Amino acid sequence: MASAGTLTRADLAETISRKMGFSRTESLDFVESILRHMCSAMTDGENVKISGFGSFVLRDKKERIGRNPKTGVEVPITPRRVMTFRASQILKDRIAKG
Repeated sequence: MASAGTLTRADLAETISRKMGFSRTESLDFVESILRHMCSAMTDGENVKISGFGSFVLRDKKERIGRNPKTGVEVPITPRRVMTFRASQILKDRIAKG
């Protein structure tokens, strides 16, 4: 796994390959397929829930007034869709234990 503390697609594929016995190419295709499916679902406006891990939740934000911190000038912030991640209680518990 990556030493810098970042889990990559290649790391996921390597783990799948090692634990499940698939080739590296098959494992990488598997990871890419899952990520593509998740992106497609979110693009279509669906939330993605992975039991025991967490949920990727889409939220529509309304237009609002913001302020430039340097000048103090008020500017409108356009409406937009944002994605947030909510960790499951199982994941939160595992992280807390270290």
